Amino acid sequence: MNRMNELARMMKELEDQMMVCMKCGMCQAVCPLFADTGREADVARGKLSLLDGLLHEMFEDPEGVSVRLNKCLLCGSCAANCPSGVNVLEIFIKARAILTGFQGLPPAKKAIFRGMLAHPQLFDKVGEWGAKFQKVFTKPANDVIGTSCARVMSPLIGDRHFRPLADTPFHKQLPELHTAAGASGLKVAFYVGCLADKIFPSLAQATVDVLTHHGVGIFMPPSQACCGIPAVSSGDTDTFRRLVRHNIRQFAAEDFDYLVTSCATCTSTIKEVWPMMTADDDDLNGTVRRMADKTLDIHEFLVSKVGVEAVASSNGDRLVTYHDPCHLKKSLKVFDEPRAILNASRGYRLTEMTESDWCCGMGGSFNVQYYSISSRIGERKRDNIKATGCEVVATGCPACMMQISDALSHAGDRIAVRHPVEIYAESLKS
Repeated sequence: MNRMNELARMMKELEDQMMVCMKCGMCQAVCPLFADTGREADVARGKLSLLDGLLHEMFEDPEGVSVRLNKCLLCGSCAANCPSGVNVLEIFIKARAILTGFQGLPPAKKAIFRGMLAHPQLFDKVGEWGAKFQKVFTKPANDVIGTSCARVMSPLIGDRHFRPLADTPFHKQLPELHTAAGASGLKVAFYVGCLADKIFPSLAQATVDVLTHHGVGIFMPPSQACCGIPAVSSGDTDTFRRLVRHNIRQFAAEDFDYLVTSCATCTSTIKEVWPMMTADDDDLNGTVRRMADKTLDIHEFLVSKVGVEAVASSNGDRLVTYHDPCHLKKSLKVFDEPRAILNASRGYRLTEMTESDWCCGMGGSFNVQYYSISSRIGERKRDNIKATGCEVVATGCPACMMQISDALSHAGDRIAVRHPVEIYAESLKS
């Protein structure tokens, strides 16, 4: 009964929010999925029309509703360009939670989310085991980008060119950190994130190096968990809240001025999704909101709180272009700051690509379920990157780094894919 009451409350909230939509169709012009498929059901307006009858459809055809609702990148392009201010992301995430509450999680997702992701130490162990055995099943694909591919056709990997698990994850290289504030007078908590920990530990180390260089104290607690976005995007609010509570406990152990992350998705999740999805939990929401208010993307922190200045560039510098992650520009309105970091990096010269803020097509689990569509959207991004003539493409989201790496590697391009903080950290040593 409590579960059904909760679902009814959430559906009432959705009804109130959907009344704002004027069905003007502005979302069509900016939706990367609609640009690929041309199907009304794939754009926000079509999905919102579907949700108008959610209560009826949920009982009549729950699987059909789920398929249509989950065929979305959650990139936020529609919300960022909506003249009526409809919070499409909140509507879609809550609608997925309603459907999952009614249907239950599929067995595979239940095993992944509740059996593994909800248990940080087990998740870390699985990642470490995977790193040891991955070379048996994979082979190098592109040495400049650092991608691998399957040795034989695999239903799990498919035709992907992917960044492999790091030989040693960051949590093994540096399990925790407690340093006092230096010249900056500031101390931050550093949330590493799953991808930086397990696939891009060089990014996590670069973040520590840059903060240390600028005299920023660092609190990095051990046993950090996933931010919860994979679970909540699939409607698993139970695992999501468990992960939020775990992370809150870890970071409550010490005082700090700001919480910083080098992952656009993690930053957006902590700042926006955590408060949104714990609003009805009086015990948790106050702490979550205080944490969210302190959270900043690493580029924003370095530029607005520390002060990073541009350096003179020359024609001999390496050409770098920048891709705007959806969660960073469209959700958090952070786009000048990453460029400021690149302009502060000696030896690099920034050149803008066409459609720098067009979604790369990753979309988390969307890439798993709809890889053919995801890769076609990625090809559009690859073409815009290639057209700049750059040697390096930078982006502030490890998930975007994975998607762009796949697209460039498939095309045989020898363009390095890096995070602006990695580039900046490298320039500080030169």
